[in-house]
Amino acid sequence: MDSDPLGRAILDYERGGLRGDCLYRDGAETWDGHVYENYFRPREEWSDSWKDLLGSLPCPVVDIGCGSGQHAEFLQERGEVVAIDVSPAAVEATRERGVEDARVMDMFELAFPPNRFRSVLLNGTQLGLTGSLAGARQFLSDIARITEEDGVAVVDNYDPTNCGPDDIFGYRPDPRRGIAHRAFHFEYERDGEREVGRSLHFVLFSPDRLRDVTVGTPWHVAEVRPGDGYYKAVLRKDDGENGRKRDQ
Repeated sequence: MDSDPLGRAILDYERGGLRGDCLYRDGAETWDGHVYENYFRPREEWSDSWKDLLGSLPCPVVDIGCGSGQHAEFLQERGEVVAIDVSPAAVEATRERGVEDARVMDMFELAFPPNRFRSVLLNGTQLGLTGSLAGARQFLSDIARITEEDGVAVVDNYDPTNCGPDDIFGYRPDPRRGIAHRAFHFEYERDGEREVGRSLHFVLFSPDRLRDVTVGTPWHVAEVRPGDGYYKAVLRKDDGENGRKRDQ
């Protein structure tokens, strides 16, 4: 993976600071990459709700799309965590901050045996990279394979019923209720050289559409924690009707 602007920005920040501007770009429009805010905000600034949710995840945990490793480092203090990211530079940053098991791995090629983990952390709207509701359903089936029968997954996304083009950079509408899209790429102006990343496409879907996505998978939506146009959802495996009754 030669072009890795966000990963290189993360690694530079871990080693002392950015060496230029890291940006989102969508055509002529740009937006700050928020490397500090998204990947290096100290725990003291995390919400109690988020720390409690992370702390409740049973180990071993796989952190998919680990970024700088900030969450993997937190989870490691509680038990075994495996942190993965497609970016070699991000994985290097994760290792440098002290995460013991950090691996370069594509989320669509999960090289783990069945039932390897008790929980999955998929934070950073990674589920949207599946590109469609069918793609998200297939991915949830993939992570079901690598988790135990009582597995837990935490996912997040933007809610198109509570946000729009003024709230999300790279927003694209969709005629279907509860669905939208986001498209952009990263650029890093590093020491005067501009590195341009590949185009990224995210599908955005509301909590109700996430419930639709889980149909046909071992998961159900056990809890939704809404934010300002954004939400985190806790997924649990169930046995159909009995699983739904447990959460009522």
